[in-house]
Amino acid sequence: MIDFQFMWSGWLATLTEQLERASGLRLHAELERLMGVDPTTSAILPHGLLAATPMSRIREHVVELLVDHGLGPEDAERGVAAAWHAPDAVALAHPVTDLVTLFTTLRAPGRRLAIATSDDRLPTGRTIDALGIAGLIDAIACADDGHPVKPAPDAVLVVCAQLGIPPGRTAVVGDAPADLKMGRAAGARQVIGVLTGVGDRVTLAPLADVVLASVAALAPMSRTA
Repeated sequence: MIDFQFMWSGWLATLTEQLERASGLRLHAELERLMGVDPTTSAILPHGLLAATPMSRIREHVVELLVDHGLGPEDAERGVAAAWHAPDAVALAHPVTDLVTLFTTLRAPGRRLAIATSDDRLPTGRTIDALGIAGLIDAIACADDGHPVKPAPDAVLVVCAQLGIPPGRTAVVGDAPADLKMGRAAGARQVIGVLTGVGDRVTLAPLADVVLASVAALAPMSRTA
């Protein structure tokens, strides 16, 4: 739904700067490798941490990285605490298409829409508010809700239970392998990959029933479903 590269590359650059200042270490290359960023193109890779890992777990990995570089556990924790921040959902959430029109179109035939995300609930709420689609979302499952996260099926099962809809009557749409594996494990009727995110066609095609160039292509597809 949003320009993933724009949001997370900016966040990572700021985090790196603040971590280096707090720790006194040079961490740029190490953080890129840890997060799953191509060092040549700076593209976020579909199997990396940034693609589908909860923020709490990413934070743990960063603390471990500082310890591996010689800091004591307490100093590493203090350094990460000084640098850690969530992306600014209002400033950095750039929609890849007109999401209000898309979601309105998708809901028109009586469908229900849900979000199953690896982000925490507070930033998720801020993001959908900033995008103007909060009133079009019927259920949300977030990484800090307490259920197992992607690629486990639980997030899909949670929103299906909230809506009273069997997983076999749902479609799961995602841009990362973890999204599609989650949908498949949940028993979704259709698993759809989209290229407006971190995944490419080669990565997503083996896991999806269909791969679309953009989430915007869901609208014409839904009219014939």
